[in-house]
Amino acid sequence: MAGPTQANGITAFADGGRLSRFSSRQGRLAHAYLADRLKDASTYDRIAGYFRSSIFELVGEEIGAIGKVRIVANADLDPEDVEAAQRVRDALLFQRFVEGDVVVDAAIHRERYVRLHELLLSGRVEIRIVPRTVAPFLHGKAGVVCGPGGAVAFMGSINETRAAWAHNYELVWEDSSTEGVAWVQEEFDELWVQGKQLPDAIVREVGRLAHRREVEVAGFHDRPGEIPAAALAETPIYRDGESLQPWQRAFVVEFLRHRETYQKARMLLADEVGVGKTLSLAASALISVLLGDGPVLILVPSSLLEQWQIELLDRLAMPVARWHSTRKVWIDPAGRTIKGAGVADVARCPYAIGLVSTGLIVHGVDRHGEPKAGTEAEQLLRRKFGMVILDEAHKARGSEPIGSDERTPNNLLKFVERIATRTRHLLLSTATPIQTSERDLWDLLLALNRDAEFVLGSAFSQWQRPDRVLPYLKGDTQVTSLREGWQLLTNPLPPTGDDDLLADIRGSLDLGERDWVTTRFPSDMGNMVVETKAEMELTAIRDGLGYFQRDNPLLRHVVLRKRRDLERQGLIPSLPVDIHPSANLPGPGHLFNPLSLYTSDAFASALEAVNAFTKAYGHRDKPAGFMKTLLLQRLCSSHVAAVATARALLGEDELDEEVQEELEIRSFDAHADEKLHLRTIIEALTGAIDPKLKAVEYFLDHHRSGDRSWREMGCIVFSQYYDTAAWMAEALSLASPGQVVALYAGMGKSRIIVDGQATSAERVQIKRHVANREIKLVVATDAACEGLNLQTLGTLINVDLPWNPSRLEQRIGRIKRFGQTRPRVDMANLTYSGTIDEKVYRVLSDRLRISSSILGTLPETIDADWIDDIETLEERLRAFTVPRKRWDPFEAKYAGELDSDDSWAAASEVLARADVETLLSVGWGR
Repeated sequence: MAGPTQANGITAFADGGRLSRFSSRQGRLAHAYLADRLKDASTYDRIAGYFRSSIFELVGEEIGAIGKVRIVANADLDPEDVEAAQRVRDALLFQRFVEGDVVVDAAIHRERYVRLHELLLSGRVEIRIVPRTVAPFLHGKAGVVCGPGGAVAFMGSINETRAAWAHNYELVWEDSSTEGVAWVQEEFDELWVQGKQLPDAIVREVGRLAHRREVEVAGFHDRPGEIPAAALAETPIYRDGESLQPWQRAFVVEFLRHRETYQKARMLLADEVGVGKTLSLAASALISVLLGDGPVLILVPSSLLEQWQIELLDRLAMPVARWHSTRKVWIDPAGRTIKGAGVADVARCPYAIGLVSTGLIVHGVDRHGEPKAGTEAEQLLRRKFGMVILDEAHKARGSEPIGSDERTPNNLLKFVERIATRTRHLLLSTATPIQTSERDLWDLLLALNRDAEFVLGSAFSQWQRPDRVLPYLKGDTQVTSLREGWQLLTNPLPPTGDDDLLADIRGSLDLGERDWVTTRFPSDMGNMVVETKAEMELTAIRDGLGYFQRDNPLLRHVVLRKRRDLERQGLIPSLPVDIHPSANLPGPGHLFNPLSLYTSDAFASALEAVNAFTKAYGHRDKPAGFMKTLLLQRLCSSHVAAVATARALLGEDELDEEVQEELEIRSFDAHADEKLHLRTIIEALTGAIDPKLKAVEYFLDHHRSGDRSWREMGCIVFSQYYDTAAWMAEALSLASPGQVVALYAGMGKSRIIVDGQATSAERVQIKRHVANREIKLVVATDAACEGLNLQTLGTLINVDLPWNPSRLEQRIGRIKRFGQTRPRVDMANLTYSGTIDEKVYRVLSDRLRISSSILGTLPETIDADWIDDIETLEERLRAFTVPRKRWDPFEAKYAGELDSDDSWAAASEVLARADVETLLSVGWGR
């Protein structure tokens, strides 16, 4: 090339082209440079900074007229994120886009968002994203513009913001030489090839923000079907680039349909373990409050109270209060105590939604089914509710005393039967509604039927007698005439819906749309055409199913989704889980024997003291079973947990809420011999080396999967006790200088720990750093595990084994998520040799190893009395895990496809978060 000539900031090349220099000091770049170059341009390729919409505001008219605009933008994604499943990458990019004040920005610059959305939909503007490791566009910004006069390339320090183009001091160099343009174009093309397409979710969000409008709750009262989208579109679960799952949305829609059809909802949610029933119920409760139905009472086991409170806040931005069993106060979402006046305050929750332990209810009902004076049960039954939710509802059941055919309800079931008449909506939840026989299921259905005859009909209904209707439900008996099927059809009479036959029957008998029972006969219809039509329908066999197999009260009021169907539809990942140690691959001999950890003499002394304490305590009036389970589970968790529990029983620390509730005391008054055994536990374990730390370190650094260690792949370490989790997190940090360890726990307890030094952190901060792969070792408690999506981690270690398979499934679910880059995931389970935990693990491990979905057939909880006899435990679990040749009326209805397209995420009419929080913060009152 011939030498250049220069004049007035422009350097011309002898063989064509020129080099031009621009400074924002000499003129606004938006006007002096870019607008002129883009006028009449045919194509525009741009290496930009982070994706922002402000560039389109400044040059919108020019961009809109260009035939093709291609932009590569930067996002701070890890290369593994870029190569992960598209839905994970899309979710991470969506999180980046909605960070900060995007809602306020869209309100201020609405026209910019409208134009941006139009351009993105037109196809003339295409954006691709590359990770920071490929090209961190801090300063390397450039572009190529092609127009009638040829092509020019430019580069400079300009960012895609108003300040950069119009106000900042910026420098831009333009090169129209052939070599200069080719050089920039080559850079762009290489980045374009490596870039990933802008997610549809971001395009949709730009459009949603462009038309976003805040609407008051009252605006939805005449169109309740639209309120879920308005209430949920901007909740944390959606801001995280996720959404409620299709079956969860379907449940909320079904709740609203029941509310409209029956004016009240009576539903049993029986989705299998690990499918996410909590969010289905919580979203329904939120909608109920927003529609003005009244206060919501949620009854859950005491061990799950904090987990529910955390999940509702972290996932759906729902502030709720939980009742402290022994202090008799409400605890707010920040973990603060709300001072009150004792037991009576349980009926005056300071929030619209209150969480209360089912254990209190069990203790608060006498053997006649009456609430005891001065108990929470008595107070709660004095008021009315808009909704009552019972989690783990299988615990509300009846039994037949020896020599009697009468079903006797337990205390919890007695309470539910009573509270059913005090609430508009009643939602029950359990993955195992049938524990021993179909009568268990009918216990729950009959409770739903209280004050709601549309469920099972009147006292004369055959549907209240499982022995009468099961033959029809199973297909063993078929209806042969209208007369035979009439009572089954009309007591209760199904809602009309789109069914012409039901409409004709109601019309012929002069029944209203909300008349659910009739004592009239077919001949009373006075219409032979309708009678004939009804007989043909009731006696017809379709697809091998009789009428009452296709439509019956159970199908109308029980919702059940099975894991295998959701996996088949691609809605739940079916990643296999490799369990360690196993019979095929036992642990190293210096630690394991062969599947459980060797213990010390100190541990043996502590175990002996636990048994001695239990025996001494057994001389009291109260049974010693709970106390034995209490100490054994904590001893089987860690030395630290056992010592902390012993100290609490000695009065040196506060007992945890679950223990206080079970013993119905705030502090434990140990007798002299009991104190002696508790001291022995403390003395034996204090200073003793806990082998679980060495075992965790072994799996992190020495038990490799492929060519990588578990520490390199990322690992989450779980415990059901905070004492164990806190000890493990600190110990791992001290043993690994420079490693960042996150302790992910309950309210106010989460930490970031480096070299043993802890810094308080919010759970949302930890989640973000884990998602960015800046933290690869997390120690977590069960209370905080919901909402923790850890597909960036590939391994899991259970420091202790919960006697609750649903919790185990929740733990595995943290890493078995879409976007998990590993084809298989690893899970290690740590138990001490010679303990009850070892026996429970032996029974569970084979069933865990069968397939990735086998947990869906385990019971939600392993009752303490099962543990007393390990053979009984094996038999009970076998009854769940061995396929039963049992009637399944839900197979056809709920095995169908679900709508995976979430229209709620695109809702432009939304409720202001402040308005929602205000309504949720209105207490129950008096």
